[in-house]
Parts: sequence; C-alpha cells; structure tokens
Amino acid sequence: MNEIIAVAVITTLAVISPGPDFAAVTRNSYLYGTRTGLFSALGIAFGVQVHVIYTVFGVTLLIMQSPLLFTVIKSFGIIYLVWLGFKSFTNKTRISVNNTESAVLSAVGAFRNGFFVNALNPKTMFFVVSVYTQVISSHNSLLMNFSYGLFISFVHLLWFSLIALFFSNPVIRNKILNHQLLMDKVIGVLLMLLGISLVFFTIN
Repeated sequence: MNEIIAVAVITTLAVISPGPDFAAVTRNSYLYGTRTGLFSALGIAFGVQVHVIYTVFGVTLLIMQSPLLFTVIKSFGIIYLVWLGFKSFTNKTRISVNNTESAVLSAVGAFRNGFFVNALNPKTMFFVVSVYTQVISSHNSLLMNFSYGLFISFVHLLWFSLIALFFSNPVIRNKILNHQLLMDKVIGVLLMLLGISLVFFTIN
C-alpha cells in the first residue's frame, strides 16, 4: 500500500508540473480543438510506456552507464523540442474556431506529436527511473511493475485530457485565438527553452 501511495503522489506532482507535454497539448488544443488535444494526450500516455518498458527490462542501466548512448537520446529530444518550438514561433497562419479548413491536424498527427514529445524527453526517462528505483521493490512481479507503469500512463492521460478539454473550450479557445500568433510565439519560445535546457541535464 505504501508503494501505491508513493507512486500516486510522485506521479501526480510530476505530471502537473509544466513542461514540454503541457505546452504541446495546450497549443494543439486551442489551435485544433478537443479531438486533437485528446489524441495528443493519448500520445503522451503511450510515450510514457516507452520509458516504462526499457526501465522494467533493465535497459536503463545501460543508458546510465553509457554517456554516448545517453547523449544520442538526449540530442534527439533536444532537436525535436526545438523544432516544434521553432515551428510554433514562426507560424503566420491565423486560425479561427469557425475556420476548420485551416485548422486541421489528423488524429495520427496529434498522437505522433504527443508521443514523440514525451518519448524523446530524457526528464521523463529519469522520472520513471526514479519511481521504479526508489519506491518499487525488486521482488515485485513483472506484472506488478507493468501495472505501476500503466498507472503512470493513466495519470498522464487523465491530466492532459483535462488540459485539452480546458483549452479547447469554445469560450477560452476564442479568447486565446484572438491573440493566437502571440500565444504561438510564447509557446514556441517555451518549447525551445525547454529543449535547450536539456543540454545542461546530465546523468550525474
């Protein structure tokens, strides 16, 4: 029971703290609407499972002991976040709630966006690692360990679905879209800074 409480508290605190996931879901929601925001949230939840799978099977030990491998993973994450941020910052296309032709991002595209933002984020990797190494017993069964991973994904899905519903609400969305290009630039800068900050994120 103590393990469950610890995982629940740590996961909740980690998920609600602003980061790349929050920025990506927020932007996709106010630009493209509820459906796109929810698929982005689903992609994030599945991205978490990438970290859970290699953690459970011990691949993380290899990453922790191989600076080169960690640098490669971190570099992909940095490049992807900076690229997303640059696209948002330089966007010049105005979108309105009633203009659905210019406001299209497929479900697959939204899912892929959320998935890679999370899966390529080394900070998520270390969050998952910290959960498993600090509060989960090595005597747990494989099923139990994966159950914790599913719980972590569920919390991500729940929180970011709420974020998607909030920012895609017509009233809030209209207010945001009135200043869309400014919001795009703010989120673009945020994503680029989050990406660049990973340069200083080490395994020590």
